[in-house]
Amino acid sequence: MCGIIGILYKNKHVATDLVKGLKLLEYRGYDSAGIATISNGNLLVEKDRGRIDELNIKLGFDQMSGYVGIAHTRWATHGAPDKINAHPHTDCDNRIAVVHNGIIDNYNEIKAELIRKGHVFKSLTDTEVIPHLIEDYIKNGYGFREAVLETVSRLEGAYALGIISLYEPEVIVGVKQLSPLVVGVSESGMYIASDINSLSPFTKDVIVLDDGEIVFLSLDGYEILKIANRQKVDKQPMTIEIDTQFADKEGYVHYMLKEIFEQPVVLNYSIRVQEHYLNLMAELLDRSKEIFIIGAGTSYHAALLGSMILSRIARLTAIPVIASEFVAQYGDVVSVDSSVLAISQSGETIDVLKAIEFAKSRAATILGITNTLASTLTRVCRVYIHQHSLPEIGVAATKTFTGQLAVLYRLAMVAGKMRGKLSQREMDEMKIEINKIPSIVKNVLDKVDPVVRELAKKYSKTKYFIFLGRGLNYPIALEGRLKMLEITYIPSLAYPAGESKHGPISLVEEGVPVVFVAPPDETRKFIIGNMEEMKARKATIITIGEADDTELMELSDDYIAMPKMNPLFSPIPYVVPLQLFAYYTAILLGRDPDKPRNLAKSVTVL
Repeated sequence: MCGIIGILYKNKHVATDLVKGLKLLEYRGYDSAGIATISNGNLLVEKDRGRIDELNIKLGFDQMSGYVGIAHTRWATHGAPDKINAHPHTDCDNRIAVVHNGIIDNYNEIKAELIRKGHVFKSLTDTEVIPHLIEDYIKNGYGFREAVLETVSRLEGAYALGIISLYEPEVIVGVKQLSPLVVGVSESGMYIASDINSLSPFTKDVIVLDDGEIVFLSLDGYEILKIANRQKVDKQPMTIEIDTQFADKEGYVHYMLKEIFEQPVVLNYSIRVQEHYLNLMAELLDRSKEIFIIGAGTSYHAALLGSMILSRIARLTAIPVIASEFVAQYGDVVSVDSSVLAISQSGETIDVLKAIEFAKSRAATILGITNTLASTLTRVCRVYIHQHSLPEIGVAATKTFTGQLAVLYRLAMVAGKMRGKLSQREMDEMKIEINKIPSIVKNVLDKVDPVVRELAKKYSKTKYFIFLGRGLNYPIALEGRLKMLEITYIPSLAYPAGESKHGPISLVEEGVPVVFVAPPDETRKFIIGNMEEMKARKATIITIGEADDTELMELSDDYIAMPKMNPLFSPIPYVVPLQLFAYYTAILLGRDPDKPRNLAKSVTVL
C-alpha cells in the first residue's frame, strides 16, 4: 500500500513538483520514500527510510535535476522499511527505474529465473523483479516498450507501476492492474499518480486507467494500450474540480483534529446526496432476494449500523460482512438475486474490490458508497453514491465515517418510503430530524471538547479500555474502540453491552475504565443493568448520555453530556466524543494521530 507519482516536463526540472505531489500521497504510506530522475544521460536515484520532509532535508529531493522523474512513498509489504527496500528500484545496469503500489504474487518464480540468468538483486521486495525482467527482455533483443509489455504480461497480482529508463529518457510508462492509477494532462506536462488529489496542484484534466491498461507518456502526448491484445484505447481527459484548501490543516495541529471539527460542514453535504441515486439504489435493494453490506475497518462499522437502520426504517434484511470474510462466509449463496453494497472511503480497498469481483462473477448486483470519485469502486458498481465528505488526510477515519452513516440513513429512508414502510408524514419528520444532525454535531464539538480533553488527561495512562453499547450504538462502541487502538495503541475491547458478562467482565477490576454509549433509546434500561454489573466490580464508569439523565449520571464516575436529539440518529453525534477522546489521549502519549504506526489510509494490498 503505497503512493506513486511521475512527472514529465519539456523544460522544467520535476523534482520540486514530485515532492509536492508525494506529500499529498503520504497518507498512503510513510515508512520510506524515494525519487528517480533522468538528467544528462544518467539515472539519478535518492531514497531512504523516513518521512518525506525529513528525507527532503537529508537527501535533497527537491534539488535533483531532470525533466522526467518518478517518486514513491511506501508502506512496507515485502521487505523491512529500510533504505535498500525503498523505491524506486533499478536493474543491474541502473538504466531502468520502477515505482510500484501493490503486490506481485509470482515474484519468487520470476526472481529465481532471473537469478539463474545472472541478475543480482539488492532488496527483499517483490518490486525489484520488474526492472530486472524488463532489462532481461531488452538484452534479448526487445525494444524498451516491447520489453515493458512482455514484462507486465507475466506479472500476477495487484499493481500500479511508474517506469522510466535511459532507453527512452523522455517517456514515462504507467501500468494499472487492481491498484489505482490516473493520468494527468496539462499544457506544461504529463503526469501519472495513485490518486487525483495528488495531481491537483498541476492539472484538473485527468484520465482514469482501467485494469489491464498501460500508458506511455511523452512530450507529444499519451498512448494507452490494452496489455492483453496491445490494442489502442481511446480515452479523453475529463476535468475534475478539486478543492485543495481541504488538503491543508487550516491552523489545526493535526489533520485528524481538523477533520473531526469539519464534520458539521461535510455532514450537510452527505445528508444532501442526490435523491436520484438514492432512489436507484433503493429500487435495486428492494428487488434483491438477499442483501449483503461489506466494508473493512471503520467502513465495516458503518456497514453494521447500515444493516440495522435498513432493518428498522425500511424493513429490509441486510447482512453485514467484513469484506475479507465475504467469500468464505457467503460465497456459496451469492447469485443473480443478490445485491452487494460495498462501503469504502477510498474506493480502492483491496479486500472490498476482491469481494465484489467475486460477487460480479456470480452475477450479483454491485452497489457502492465511497468518498472518492473515479475510484475503482465507482467504475464497477451498477449504482454508487459519492458521500461528499471532502478529502480526508488523517489515517484514522472520522468525518468519512459519519458521512457514510448519513448516506446510509438517507438510503434507508428512501427505501422505507419506496417500500411503503414509511408514510409521507413519517418521511417528512425524519428529514427534519436528520437535517438537525450537523448543528447537533457542532453543538457537541463546542461543548464536549473541553470535557473530553480533561478526561484524556485523567485516563491517558490506562492499561486498557472496554467500550460497550447496545442496539444502534453497538457499532459506535466498536468505532470508539478502533479509534483508541489505532492512534493511542492502548489495548481495548468493544462488545454489545449484553455480552459483557460472557467474557469481557473477567477483565474488570478496580479502576478499569468502561465506556458506555447510552442515548435515551429503547436499550437504556438494559444499559443501566450493565453499568451496575460493572460498578459492582469496581470498574470506573465513563458514560456518554443525554444531559439531563440524572440516573445515568449517578451511576457514572465521569459523564459526557449530550444534547437532546432523536435517538434514532444518535450514532452520528455520539461517535464524536469518542473520536476526540482517542485524539487527545494520543497527543498526551506523544503519538502522531495522523500517521499511526503500521497503518495506511488506503489499504490496497491483501
